[in-house]
Amino acid sequence: MSLHQFQHLIPYRHTALTSGTQEQAIDLPVGKVVCVGRNYMDHIEEMSSQVSVVPLLFMKPSTAIVDMREPVAIPSNQGECHNELEVALLIGEKLCKASIEQASAAVRGIGLGLDLTLRDEQQRLKQAGQPWERAKSFDASCPLSPFIIVDSLSQSAHFSFQLHVNQKLVQNGDTKLMLTSMLQLVAEISQYFTLLPGDVILTGTPKGVGPLQVGDQITAMLEGHINVTTRVISQ
Repeated sequence: MSLHQFQHLIPYRHTALTSGTQEQAIDLPVGKVVCVGRNYMDHIEEMSSQVSVVPLLFMKPSTAIVDMREPVAIPSNQGECHNELEVALLIGEKLCKASIEQASAAVRGIGLGLDLTLRDEQQRLKQAGQPWERAKSFDASCPLSPFIIVDSLSQSAHFSFQLHVNQKLVQNGDTKLMLTSMLQLVAEISQYFTLLPGDVILTGTPKGVGPLQVGDQITAMLEGHINVTTRVISQ
């Protein structure tokens, strides 16, 4: 199946988890994804990277977003494609140069996202001093889970999350270990990019990134809230 056919058959829409196994569509458009790099010290160390003075930001277009519950399609001829599991924040209202309080009120949902990364391509681009979009923003590079709906995001809230590949724990994170907190990120991003309803923020990944293989089974969990198991296929 080609990528075009894959996306056509599985159109994405933001989905909320409700009581039990019930789900409902979220009445928000599918917007851009603003991603945060180098927000966990253990991941910075495993990648031999440097701590950023300000949050490192990059974007994925709406065409990167697919449903995490469907098979995760990775490119077959562009080198290693790595897993990077992150807590995802769904924005519910327009934000521009927001305060922490405004950022808190604008978060509509909490979920999980995979920032799929073509690592060989990223290293090539870094060495050439070029942007990362080819490695980070390709079609289907952002599988998202359903979201837990919230009225606002508390400054004290934190979430544990895990990724298993073939039943082996590879990533184990907690948002309280972020270098820049979730609400600080939302407010900071809004100083530069206006956030619109339906936009998503990926808040950074902990250590444990590594190459995915066609046929792998992956399970992503937001502790106490979300549990998604899927498999890896080739684009």
